[in-house]
Amino acid sequence: MLKGISPVVGPDLLKVLSEMGHGDEIVLADAHFPGHTMNAKVLRADGLRIPDLLSGIIPLFELDQYVENPLIMMAAVKGDKLDPIVEKSYMRAIRLTVPKAQAPERIDRFDFYDRAKKAFAVVMTGETAKYGNIILKKGVTPIK
Repeated sequence: MLKGISPVVGPDLLKVLSEMGHGDEIVLADAHFPGHTMNAKVLRADGLRIPDLLSGIIPLFELDQYVENPLIMMAAVKGDKLDPIVEKSYMRAIRLTVPKAQAPERIDRFDFYDRAKKAFAVVMTGETAKYGNIILKKGVTPIK
């Protein structure tokens, strides 16, 4: 156990977050997402909910300030509806550390899959919320 690092951020995830560079993306995937089909680098976080992971990751992870939006979620497929509570719970976790973070950009399902294929890694979670996947784009850590 390390001080200051949430216990939901295990050693494998901490290593991946450290290895990522500016502009790299990581997918926090819900339990239904075809992560192993999409990407060769898959970490397992079974049983963990995405808001809990966001609360552990965001204090360690600078969001990319050079893009329009460093947060990306999947848009609902025609005929489906999004549950607004999902995004609200994610943003609540993110805004604990990044109070001015804007709501995620929503992109088409297949565009999301294309991003996941190019992502640095996919973290498979125990999140059961429909359309519960989110991509985080890493930024540059400011020098203080």
